[in-house]
Amino acid sequence: MEKADCIFCKIAAGEIPSKTLYEDGRFRVILDLKPATRGHALILPKEHAANVYELPEEAAAESMKLAKKMAMLLRDKLHCDGLNLVQNNGEAAGQTVSHFHLHMIPRYKEDGQKINWIPSNPTQEELETVRKEIAE
Repeated sequence: MEKADCIFCKIAAGEIPSKTLYEDGRFRVILDLKPATRGHALILPKEHAANVYELPEEAAAESMKLAKKMAMLLRDKLHCDGLNLVQNNGEAAGQTVSHFHLHMIPRYKEDGQKINWIPSNPTQEELETVRKEIAE
């Protein structure tokens, strides 16, 4: 996707209005228009990267520092009981906009959301095969 066609680039640059919670020279944090819970926010880098694979290391580190700062703010202001950080890469993982973004989803007891996966039960041998494939 070209940067000129990217809706998150336009939002991050202020070309499209948003409910901005925070902005600096590198990031904009906005409320999600279709939130999972009250206060669901997105961290958007102003520099385009389609996903985590393309995101420069410095931007990756800074996005996590900002997530920590925003998590504390959401906890203190919204009195949420927990928080999910969710970051999807690729269609198979649920990414719908090809611009790196980090979801910050405040969680409240009995909010009805289910943000998890179905655990599998691999053998020790299967785990060792995968470990070798990745590490060696």
